[in-house]
This record gives sequence, structure tokens and C-alpha cells, in this order.
Amino acid sequence: MGKLTTLALRVVLVALLAGSLFVQTVMIPLLAVDLEELDADFSYLRLPLLVIMVLGVVTIQVVLVCVWRLTTMVRRGTVFSHAAFRYVDVVIGAVVAAALLTFALAVVLTPGEAVAPGMVLLICGGALAVLGVALVVLVLRMLLAQAVARDVEAVRLRAELDEVI
Repeated sequence: MGKLTTLALRVVLVALLAGSLFVQTVMIPLLAVDLEELDADFSYLRLPLLVIMVLGVVTIQVVLVCVWRLTTMVRRGTVFSHAAFRYVDVVIGAVVAAALLTFALAVVLTPGEAVAPGMVLLICGGALAVLGVALVVLVLRMLLAQAVARDVEAVRLRAELDEVI
């Protein structure tokens, strides 16, 4: 990965992290104020919606920090090591958590007339799509495992060749 690519990725990560902090500190409290004005029939939605929003932003922040760490490992040339698995596993966990939170949002919105049934179905489709992202990252983790195994084998073969020479 080139220096320009790494720099561009880090700029995007910083912008996303700053945006997520803005959402966490400004937008969610404003949403909480707006939700206080809900009709009494829908007041049960206030707390679950806020909790889901806060936890959803946290999952995004966790992924951003792990991608930052993986980018650092790529820059240092240490990404093909067992240490990278920790960050990839955390990314998979955070994405699965985001999928569960999206599904929980659908469950919260299902009873009553707060949201049309079609919207609940769309949210469930979104949860399935997020879960698909977790599966893609899992496949990429398997590819990383193969690359690490090949790297370890190459180092072993180099050492044997050095002994022969």
C-alpha cells in the first residue's frame, strides 16, 4: 500500500470518526429532545431508539479504530502476522453487533402503527445486508490466515535454504 493511499485512507478514517463523534455528542441528544415530543402512543420507542443509535455509532467507531490499526500494520509490513487477527475478529464482531442492532430496530418498530410494515421489512433487509458484510470480512479473514501460513512457510524454507548454502 502506497504512502498516498495510506494517507487518503487515514484522512477518510479521521473524517468518519469526527463525524461519528458529532453524531454521538450533538445529533443523538437532539434526537432525544425530538423524541420527547412523540405522541403518547409511541413514547415507548424513545429509549430503545436512543440506545440502538448510541450502540450503532459505537460499532462504527470500533470498526474505524481497527481499520486504522490494520492500516498501520500494512504500512509497517506486519499485517501478515497473527496480531492482525485480533483486529479482524473485532471488526467481524462489531459488524455482527451492528446487524443485530439493525434487526433490533425492526423489532422495536414492529408493534403498533409507528412505522409501516414495509419499512420494517426494509430494515430487516438492511440487517441482512450488514450481516453479509460480516460474512465478507470473515472470508477475507480466511484469506489472511492463508497468507500468514504461506508467509510462515516461506520464512521456514528460507531458513532451510540458508543452512544448505
